[in-house]
Amino acid sequence: MAEEVKLIGVWGSPFSRRVEIALKLKGVQYEYIEVDLTNKSPLLLKSNPVHKKVPVLLHNGKPIAESLVILEYIDETWKANPILPQHPYDRAMARFWAKYIDEKCLPALWNACWCEKKDREKAVEEANVCLKTLENELKDKKFFGGESIGFVDIAANFIGFWVGVLGEVVGVELLTIDKFPILCKWRDEYVGCSVIKENLPSKEKLGAYLRTRAESASQSK
Repeated sequence: MAEEVKLIGVWGSPFSRRVEIALKLKGVQYEYIEVDLTNKSPLLLKSNPVHKKVPVLLHNGKPIAESLVILEYIDETWKANPILPQHPYDRAMARFWAKYIDEKCLPALWNACWCEKKDREKAVEEANVCLKTLENELKDKKFFGGESIGFVDIAANFIGFWVGVLGEVVGVELLTIDKFPILCKWRDEYVGCSVIKENLPSKEKLGAYLRTRAESASQSK
């Protein structure tokens, strides 16, 4: 029986793109279903009734939600080109850093870009602490996973791509080569990789979307 793999996502979501990158690295054929989060489809609400968010992976009709959970599911289901390390300790460390990115880094980076100007200096300092922590973890490695893109690198896609585009839109430069030379080198290696480059949104389209969002946010304050 042929496997049926579908991905419910949003084109500009770093979380949806994580799953697309993992599927492409694995060579898994899938159908992509774009949804509008301002008018959530019955399929999305049925597939993820708890969070009502993207991404959702449908594998032979069974839904799996939450991007990091989906990445692990993909790695366990399709064994080729593993994205998690083989050793249990290394796997635990990869999960730790992915969780750190989601729970600490992304909120801090998002806040540094979107907060009010009076709060920006403190917010940028908090974001810098997170970026420095990642810089120290990366050290002399090409990728967080070593010589090839792995679980943590995929989890860090917001830092590798979205932060730069968002920073340009709101006028906040966070990831600079003078402050974070190791992370900047990682970013260039990461987005330069063909499978990553091919599965990122257009910089122009993403910038235009974020600019519209920034303008509407400033008008509502």
